[in-house]
Amino acid sequence: MIKDEQWPRARLIPISSASGIEAQERRATSALLAVLAAVPEFGRALLKPLGAIGGKIETFIEIPFKVGERSIRPDGIIAVTRGSKSWGALVETKTSNSQLERDQVEIYLDLARENKFDALISISNQYVTTSSAYPIAVDRRKASRVKLAHWSWVNILTEAVVQKQYRGVTDPDQAYMLEELIRYLSDPRSGAVAFDNMGPSWTSVRDAARDRTLRKSDAGTAAVAHRWDDLMRYLCLDLTKELGRDVRQSVAANERDPRARQQALQDFLAAHGQLYAELVIPDAAAPIRVVADLAARKIVLSARLDAPKAGTSKGRVSWLLRQLPSAPMNLAVEARMARTSESLAEPLGKVRENPQVLYPGRDREIRQFVLSFTRDMGMKRDAGRGSFIESVLSSVKSFYGDVLQTIVGWKPKAPRLSSPMEPATAEGPTAQLNERITDAVIVAAEEIQQKAERPYRMANTQEDETESL
Repeated sequence: MIKDEQWPRARLIPISSASGIEAQERRATSALLAVLAAVPEFGRALLKPLGAIGGKIETFIEIPFKVGERSIRPDGIIAVTRGSKSWGALVETKTSNSQLERDQVEIYLDLARENKFDALISISNQYVTTSSAYPIAVDRRKASRVKLAHWSWVNILTEAVVQKQYRGVTDPDQAYMLEELIRYLSDPRSGAVAFDNMGPSWTSVRDAARDRTLRKSDAGTAAVAHRWDDLMRYLCLDLTKELGRDVRQSVAANERDPRARQQALQDFLAAHGQLYAELVIPDAAAPIRVVADLAARKIVLSARLDAPKAGTSKGRVSWLLRQLPSAPMNLAVEARMARTSESLAEPLGKVRENPQVLYPGRDREIRQFVLSFTRDMGMKRDAGRGSFIESVLSSVKSFYGDVLQTIVGWKPKAPRLSSPMEPATAEGPTAQLNERITDAVIVAAEEIQQKAERPYRMANTQEDETESL
């Protein structure tokens, strides 16, 4: 890989005379590459899957090259060196609604091959269904000796959040820089996280789910399942920004592997016409279960709350109602019973009028409440009013704000000290009782002492008899 000391380095706070979309792309590229080089843990996490060696990471922006008679200026370059070994990649970025172009990508592949770069990385808001796929069709023969990879801005931001929150950054200054990158890319004005559509397969998959003709082997089914998880990651980041707490997606133990998670989503979508996720908000009384029912065209939000373990059914229902001051009247409230699959469910409005509709029989007790409400699903693929994306985002935020946000999970009361004993007096029942207890204790102690001393007295008696003889 050719490298020149005169190449301009990527800056965390770039200065550019460009304006509009060009300036937006330059700022996002420079900020990303600067942090990539300054925070080794983050850079390694992104580059290792592309085959990069471990070593010192250097990044540069807008380096001019010549390909034939044409002057080519890629948005960035990443160089990794360790001793005599090196690895390099060209970077092409797009922000907002800008799309990658086939001719441009293929020219960059030629440039990478001629200058012995190992990879070409494109970054945009376009969606990739699998790690081996690419957003647009290109001549794969040109990528025979160059690794062609694509990152979405959502995936980069997700990787940054995962690195900061879960893997950690050793150096505090580097951690601060990564946090600043997250803050910058989280702002819609950066053009980096505009989650604006569900992909080209959305309409056909949506309609096939309604008609019950989805197959798990269809490429469209896999694409929408992948896009759903990206939407959930975007939603978590959006809630994190609004709440100031780290919201994350929780998955079952058998879905923690990314491939297993995607396969499970794909199979469930084909079988039931539904997509699902569970969001964990710190200190919330319960996780939020999100179900997008494409077959029924509904968004269903729900939360499961453990009922108080003390008190009667009346007290448990009252405990719940007191904590739902602003919840919608059509919120479904289900009371589940212990040691049975039976449950009672009614709208919140009816429960407020007559709480007894949730009281079980005398031989049953409420062990859990399930709160849920259903909203119409947006149909449009693109973001905006009436879109599927908008209906999911707004439904989750409304459910949390109107229902779950005000609920505090039940906790048992702290144990109380027993009442102090009545002080002893010269007369009265307490004094008489104390005297009897004291006498009994003295007698018992004397008996124990006599039994303990008996062997010794017997031994002494035998010694006296022997001496007299």
